Amino acid sequence: MPVSHDGRSLFLKIIASLYERWRHLVHELAKFGIVGAVNTILDFGLANLLYLGFGWPSLGAKTGSVAVAATSSFFMNRHWTFRHRARTSLRREYTLFFLLNGVGLLIANACILVVEHGFGKTGALWFNVAQVAGLALGMVFRFTTYKRFVFVSPERAAARSLQPAGSRTGASS
Repeated sequence: MPVSHDGRSLFLKIIASLYERWRHLVHELAKFGIVGAVNTILDFGLANLLYLGFGWPSLGAKTGSVAVAATSSFFMNRHWTFRHRARTSLRREYTLFFLLNGVGLLIANACILVVEHGFGKTGALWFNVAQVAGLALGMVFRFTTYKRFVFVSPERAAARSLQPAGSRTGASS
């Protein structure tokens, strides 16, 4: 065999090994991205309708649109993105999901406030620039926290169920 073929073969084996090792994460990220894209369109579309179409204040428009998109996102993530993960109670997952989305909303609204009050920029363009900034910052936060606290791995769920009820905290690993 020529040396270049062996090099390609080794490279392909390494890539295949990495993919196999990280396959679940790659699939979760892809599904999370699709759910995120659908709900981002819903969020941005509704926020713009409320802000530009109905004249709502920017923070009220964003809060309303996030509430609708977060509800949609919860069910899509629960039943598709993270469906293979252990199930805890719907009430627990729903509560944590919306608390974490509340933090995501604070991030988005902080971006709007910085653009409007920090930079003195208003209007459709700047409202959407602020939404994109909030989306980017909030996306990293949401993916890591959903995975860790809301839609837990089977191993974490099993470990959690073995702990006495009074010693359970969100910070356990």
